[in-house]
Parts: sequence; structure tokens; C-alpha cells
Amino acid sequence: MILVACGFIFVAVNSGKRTQDYAAVQKSGYSFRNKLFGVLVLALGFALIYTLRSLPYGATHSDAVGPVSQVVDVKGYQWRWELSSNHIVVNQPVEFRVTSADVNHGFAIYDTGMHIIAQTQAMPGYINKLRYTFSKKGTYKVMCLEYCGIAHHNMVTEFNVVER
Repeated sequence: MILVACGFIFVAVNSGKRTQDYAAVQKSGYSFRNKLFGVLVLALGFALIYTLRSLPYGATHSDAVGPVSQVVDVKGYQWRWELSSNHIVVNQPVEFRVTSADVNHGFAIYDTGMHIIAQTQAMPGYINKLRYTFSKKGTYKVMCLEYCGIAHHNMVTEFNVVER
């Protein structure tokens, strides 16, 4: 270990000021670095826009979406969901009124292909309104997105989207 420390000290002592002129190299290096930074900012900006455009945050929390045809009251418990209705009509706007009886939960709706299509928080003493219009019939799952205890992984329920 002493030899390694001596090696570091030797390198540090012998890597002092250089007598050579690096101005030309620095100028071209800094110019390249500035161009590279610009390219990276543009590339990351496009990547950000491309990846965030499919997030399920559209107008799901807006009161300006229009009238709803169905209201589903949702209450989260450790470790289950309680829905006032398990049948939702396809192509009709529905409003989920989401709350919790105990701790914070993440209320997420997954389509038949297990892709998240809408989500909100379930918090004790507060009702979050989540509006969505289901365009396909089928069985949808509700899962918790926020760790809420030892049986969090079991916090799943289903509802059916059906014709009127």
C-alpha cells in the first residue's frame, strides 16, 4: 500500500506546469466541445419530446373535459381497491373519484395489453378526480404504483369495459 501511495505522490509531483504551448490545441478543443454540447442538447431535447409524448397525462385531471356519463368512486386500502362499479361503458367519459382510507396509493389503470393509460394519487382525506374515455372493450386492471406496505404487490383489481 505504501508503494501505491508513493506512486501517486511521484505522479503528482512530476505532473506540474508544462513548458509547451497548448494554446492552439486548447482553442480547437474548446471549439469542438462547444459544438458537441450544442449537438447533445438538440439530441437530448428531441429524445425528451419523443419519449414524453406518450405519457398518460392528457386532460385526465381537467374539469374542462365535459360532462361525464358515469362516476366511479374508488377507495384504496392496504392492500386492496374498492370500486363502486366494476362495469364501465365503452366510448363514454367516466370520472374516477379516488381517495384512500389509510396511506398514499398510486391509482393506475392498465389496458388489456398491460400499458398504463391513466393514473393519479389516492390520498387520505382528499379526492382526486381522474377522467378517461375507454375506446376498447375488455378487462382493465387497477394497480397500485406507490409502495404501501408488505402486500403492495397484491393490490390489484379489475373492471370490465362493456357496450351499453
